[in-house]
Amino acid sequence: MSIGAHVRDDDPIGAARERGAEVVQFFLSDPQGWAAPEPHPQTDALLSEDLTVFIHSPYRVNLASTNNRIRIPSRKLVVQHAEGAAKVGAKGLVVHGGHVVKDADPAEGLVNWRKFFERQSKEGGFAVPILIENTAGGDNAMARRFDMLARLWDEVGEFGAGFCLDTCHAFAAGEDLVGIVDRVKAITGRIDLVHLNSSRDEFDSARDRHDNIRTGTIDAEQLVAVVAAAGAPVVVETPSEGQAEDIAYLRAALGR
Repeated sequence: MSIGAHVRDDDPIGAARERGAEVVQFFLSDPQGWAAPEPHPQTDALLSEDLTVFIHSPYRVNLASTNNRIRIPSRKLVVQHAEGAAKVGAKGLVVHGGHVVKDADPAEGLVNWRKFFERQSKEGGFAVPILIENTAGGDNAMARRFDMLARLWDEVGEFGAGFCLDTCHAFAAGEDLVGIVDRVKAITGRIDLVHLNSSRDEFDSARDRHDNIRTGTIDAEQLVAVVAAAGAPVVVETPSEGQAEDIAYLRAALGR
């Protein structure tokens, strides 16, 4: 397995070298905006470097939404970012599971996910795999609790959807990390990427606040166990000043 970090988008190669990372994840545009990605200035170097690349979609994306003004531009943005991800040689595009509003039926969000995959399948698919990421909070979230994740996979699994497991999100959502890899694979059949983050908050807090591996509230040895069991590329999305130490700790703990 390869280990790396979510890094600044202007110089992912330099950031990887600073951290000793074998994997980088970054944004292709403002994570809080709706802009399509521009050509990345390090495209040629990324394609020639011995780096595994993943791209994270903007946070505004909500493919489950029942609001057309959110769902329709979200669809467009994911397709655009998948195309941008392919241009830099990325292995996948990470997309949050999304949610529906308080009074909406969560089943509508599940159907919206299916419709998105169905439509894109008819148009030739995505430029890179779409990796759906579990999320930390929200009563009507599509990928917070694993019972809902199973319902989501019933809708999208046949289209080759990938999965990104975030340990902080799972912990905050009230999902026990002991045996979590087996539980996820029983639902999705796969884990394509691990976001290995500790948490600043307690179990089942529904709060998405990441911490470094050895300073957060999640037992560091349990985080190592998740990585060992998953056997997938690992990205730490922890505070940047501690990422190099996080990567070095994981390598040592895994005997790499």
